[in-house]
Amino acid sequence: MAFADTLKALPGITHLAALQLIDASSGDLVATIENKPGQGGSLAVYNHLAQAFGAITPEAAARGLELYGEHTADARANPGKHPNVDRLLALVANSKTLRTKAIPAAAS
Repeated sequence: MAFADTLKALPGITHLAALQLIDASSGDLVATIENKPGQGGSLAVYNHLAQAFGAITPEAAARGLELYGEHTADARANPGKHPNVDRLLALVANSKTLRTKAIPAAAS
């Protein structure tokens, strides 16, 4: 399934301003995926994985790579082009886990 079609099936993210990714071992902030153009798809994928798996575990990361569809192959061929996909590839390869912290969107 194409990534654009996959996104339509994932839970909405309008309630989120961002999702912080935290190294489960060290507690260090690894990255923040914001709800803005260019990051919304990744926010939806990572949010879904956090909801489904409780954290971004290697198993969750493997599922995320499936969800990214055609972008996963492109990331493998072009390291650095898709940093959020690269992160999932590294989690699988290194058996690492990220905790997540949802940052709610400001009330209107």
